Amino acid sequence: MEKIRLQKFFTDNKIMSRRSAERVIEAGNVKINGVTAHLGDKVDPENDKVEYNGKVIKNNTSSKKYIMLNKPLGYVTTTSDEKGRDTVLSLVSDVGERVYPVGRLDMYSEGLLILTNDGELTNRLTHPKNNMPKVYSVIIRGEVSPDALHMLNSPMEIDGYKLKPVKVRVVSNTNGNTNTLFTLNEGRNRQIRKMCEKCGLTIARLTRISIGKLKLGELERGKWRNLTKNEIDYLLGKTDNI
Repeated sequence: MEKIRLQKFFTDNKIMSRRSAERVIEAGNVKINGVTAHLGDKVDPENDKVEYNGKVIKNNTSSKKYIMLNKPLGYVTTTSDEKGRDTVLSLVSDVGERVYPVGRLDMYSEGLLILTNDGELTNRLTHPKNNMPKVYSVIIRGEVSPDALHMLNSPMEIDGYKLKPVKVRVVSNTNGNTNTLFTLNEGRNRQIRKMCEKCGLTIARLTRISIGKLKLGELERGKWRNLTKNEIDYLLGKTDNI
């Protein structure tokens, strides 16, 4: 079998995250065939013996699963919550495989969320250099003045960090609210909310509707579906078509 990076072996077998694996490897707590491993080492999952803190890790790599969830309000995008709040995993308990959210949507945001057990895809979608543009439908209370719209589209600093360019456009005005589309090339914590706060705007509803060419479409709120092979290949960078 083709060798893979040691930290991927940990994520594929759902032992820990890639970053956590890197830490335990650097700490000297992992061995490959009896020899202390180093960051950058590769293993054959079927033939090499991997030990963590003296315990052999069995290669129980399950089939890869890739799904799209239309996250509703009121759910946190974590695998567990110390405050006892509902997590998105409760909405995908019938998937058949243990999956994990890729990136985050805060508790009061909704829309497109990818979940998978493929560490390679997670790393690709969360690594800064591979960030695909993400589009959000944002309903803002009241009107958005030309000055505020200009400010949203101009260079902005949030929490001491200079944001990558953001494209914001007004779609329509309905019932006294302004419907807008935000296109982001990164996903800073609560970025859109903080941008609007800085411009004196209040968000009524925030929904992620696409990641790159992958669109939420007509998927019902709180429901999930499997990604198609074309969609998976697109997210993995194997094709540009969906």
